[in-house]
Amino acid sequence: MTSMQPLWWFALPVLLLPLWWHLQKRERTRTEPLATARFLPAAAPRQQRVPRLVELLLLLIRLLLLVVLLAWLAVLAMPWKRDTVFIASSLNDEPWTVQQIHAAGMDGAAREPLPADVWTWLARNEHAWHPSARLLIVARDLPMPALPPRLAHTITLRTSAPAAAQRASAAPAPHERHVVVATAPQRLPRWQALFAAFSTAGEGANRYIIADTPTSTTELIVWDRPETQPPSSWQAPLWWRTTAAPASGPASGPASTFQPFIAQPALFTSAPSQQGLIWSAAQWPLTDAPAARALYEHWQRQSRSWPAYALPASIQTLPAQRKSPLPATIANSPEWLAIALLALFTIERILAHVRRR
Repeated sequence: MTSMQPLWWFALPVLLLPLWWHLQKRERTRTEPLATARFLPAAAPRQQRVPRLVELLLLLIRLLLLVVLLAWLAVLAMPWKRDTVFIASSLNDEPWTVQQIHAAGMDGAAREPLPADVWTWLARNEHAWHPSARLLIVARDLPMPALPPRLAHTITLRTSAPAAAQRASAAPAPHERHVVVATAPQRLPRWQALFAAFSTAGEGANRYIIADTPTSTTELIVWDRPETQPPSSWQAPLWWRTTAAPASGPASGPASTFQPFIAQPALFTSAPSQQGLIWSAAQWPLTDAPAARALYEHWQRQSRSWPAYALPASIQTLPAQRKSPLPATIANSPEWLAIALLALFTIERILAHVRRR
């Protein structure tokens, strides 16, 4: 078994409460009338504490109830799953799929359908797999995240390289995307280099054109002047701004933090405004290569062209990056713990009622 919230086990001393309660048994001293007692001064009857466990069955039920409650709060998981193959729904039992499973030496492994967002799904559910379990993903074309997933298991990817090559040959001409960059002259080359790298990403599906003023076709405005405010007439679906400058116009919704992958640090915050959606970061442009890739991936996911031109994953093996799976929420506790908790509570109430009768 694996405890996903192990700090709850520090509450185990609470088991002493039922023991203390059941030890509080009072007995009245028995008195016998004697003929010579009339010559002694009268004394009121006294009560004496007898440290003895009573009603052992009820005590045992209450102890088990507290243990199961702590196990439920600690999200006790049993990593019972072994080697597993995740297969895309479009492949089924094609000869190519059988060949890839045999090449990986996982003919006897269990098979499950490939989740839609496999990397996030695995990060949240991999605690159900045994630490020594092997995971294989078989798909024709699987988009690769910009940042490597940090999982506790080794993942083997088997994708179809010919399908990716055919898709690249059939891709249309690059789509022009217009961007406005308002920054200092000495910082402009850095922005030009960033968008030049974006033009080569995604198999060259997009070509970014930098301008000084926005038009009706402008998709992004980069405001890299934290000491001033942009003109109120400028409008764009998306803005990139530094955190040093406040967002122009009142916000029309709550801000959110973008994380490129679960358990990764946040890159920027996102908040809507009257001039467009604003992404704010501590420093623009992003100079870290993994952060820039994550920004590009998240940006393209917001556009319609992303599913057709996502960079596919190649045949590779991703080693484990974590010693243990990520902590799970209480909602992911196994159902049998909740059922056992309800059953023990019912039995405890019944026994307590019978004792009072």
